[in-house]
Amino acid sequence: MELKNLFSPAKIGNVQIKNRIIRSATSERLANKDGTINDKYIKNYTDLAEGGIGLIISGFINVELGYSVMPNSPALYNDSFISGQKKLVDAVHDYSDVKFAAQLAHTGRQSTHPKFEAVGPSSIPDKSVNRVPRELTDDEIKEIIKKFVNAGRRAYEIGYDMVQIHAAHGYLLSNFISPYSNKRTGEYGGDSKGRTKILVDIYKQLRDEIGKNFPITIKLQTEDGVSEGMTLEEGKKIAKIVIDTGYDAIEVSGGMGESLIGTKNALPSKQNIGPEEENYFLQNIKEIRPYMKDCAAILMGGVKNPITVEKFLQDKIIDFISMCRPLIRESDLPNRWKNGDISPAHCISCNSCYMSGLTGPIYCTVKEKLEKKRLRKEQRLKNNK
Repeated sequence: MELKNLFSPAKIGNVQIKNRIIRSATSERLANKDGTINDKYIKNYTDLAEGGIGLIISGFINVELGYSVMPNSPALYNDSFISGQKKLVDAVHDYSDVKFAAQLAHTGRQSTHPKFEAVGPSSIPDKSVNRVPRELTDDEIKEIIKKFVNAGRRAYEIGYDMVQIHAAHGYLLSNFISPYSNKRTGEYGGDSKGRTKILVDIYKQLRDEIGKNFPITIKLQTEDGVSEGMTLEEGKKIAKIVIDTGYDAIEVSGGMGESLIGTKNALPSKQNIGPEEENYFLQNIKEIRPYMKDCAAILMGGVKNPITVEKFLQDKIIDFISMCRPLIRESDLPNRWKNGDISPAHCISCNSCYMSGLTGPIYCTVKEKLEKKRLRKEQRLKNNK
C-alpha cells in the first residue's frame, strides 16, 4: 500500500511540514541539571531529524524556575538559556526540511520539586504527588501568563518554527480548564469560558509579541478521566473557544497523574484491537474536528499503524499524527515507512520507557535487552569458531 497522504506536505499556520508525522513532546532527562542544553540532548534531536520526521515538538520546556516535569529538563525562563537553545535549533535545522516546535509548560499542582511549592487555580489536593497546591492570586496568574509569553518570544527569537502551549496531562494550564482542579469564581474560574481565559490571554499576548506569521499551537486536555473532572462534552466547548481564539493546531489529549496517564494504552498482550481502541483519542478528535476549519488536527495516543492513519488522513478525520513511545524505540520509523516497510511500529506499549524516565534518561528497555541478547549471541558464535 502506498502511504500517499502520510508522506504528503501540509501546513500548520503558514509553516509547511514535509509529511504528516510529528514527534510528540517527550521528557528525555538529557539536559543539564540547570536546564541548559548539552551535546547528548542535541544528538537525541538530530537522530530524530535524520530519521525522517516532519515536525519535532521539544520535550517539556519549563517557563518558571522550579516547575519542570523532571530533573535534567530544558528551561527557557530567562535569556541565559537562549544560546544553548539556539545551538540545538540550528543543529536540527541542518536537516533543512525538518521543522521544530518548542513546548512551553509549567507543572502546576503536579509539581514535585522539594524546594518549590505546588501551585494551582485552587487548593485541591493532588493524589498523584501527595501535595496540596497553594491557590494562585489573580496577580500571580497574570505573571505566569507573562512567563509563557516571554518564553514564547524567546523561542521565536531563537529560531524555532512554532511553539506548543502545554495545556494537558494535569499540568498548570490544564488545571485551569478543569472543573476538578479549578473551583475559582473570579476572572479565571467559573464556567468554561472563565476557566479557558488563561489560554486566551496567553495566545493574544504572545501573538502581539511575535506577529501573525509564527504558529501558536496547543496540546489540549479534552477530558480528565477522573470523577467530577472535565468530560469530553465540556472538552468540546473548551476546544471551540481555543479554536476561535486563533490557535493554529491542536494536539488532542487527556488524562492526568491521578488518572494514571503514564500507563495509558499498556496493551502489549492484546491482538487485533480496533482503531478506536488502539488510537485512544480518536473519538475525541472526531468530536472536535467539525470546529477546526483553519486549525490543524493532530492525533496522538496509541498511533502505530501507518495503514490505519493513512485512512484517517484520506478521510480527513485528522491532518497529522504524533508519536512519542514508538520513536523512542525507532527514531528512524518515518524513514522505514517511507522506504516501503509499512509494518506497525515496533513499540509494544509496555511503558518501560516511561518507568526508565523516573530515575534517569529515558530509553527503550526492550530495545536494550534485544541488543544485549544480539551481542551475547555474536560473542558465543565468535568463541565457538
